[in-house]
Amino acid sequence: MQKQAAVNYSDGRYKPIVEKCEGCERIVEDSGTRYCQSYLNPAAKWKLGFCNFATHAKPEIAVAKIRINPLKAAKRASKSKK
Repeated sequence: MQKQAAVNYSDGRYKPIVEKCEGCERIVEDSGTRYCQSYLNPAAKWKLGFCNFATHAKPEIAVAKIRINPLKAAKRASKSKK
């Protein structure tokens, strides 16, 4: 297995975090600037709406309630009891 080399966040590849990243557990601080540990450009992850690396926020899943015909439901229930 390879050992991971020390990461130099201030070499220019890593961009500072954006406001939406506040509270995430993947933030590291190097010489007074805060960077994302997982992604080079955090602003690009938030551009489409939600960062999949975010540990502080979870996407809301819309649950649609489906209307079930009670007659069909009763027939299905009686079939499974036999």
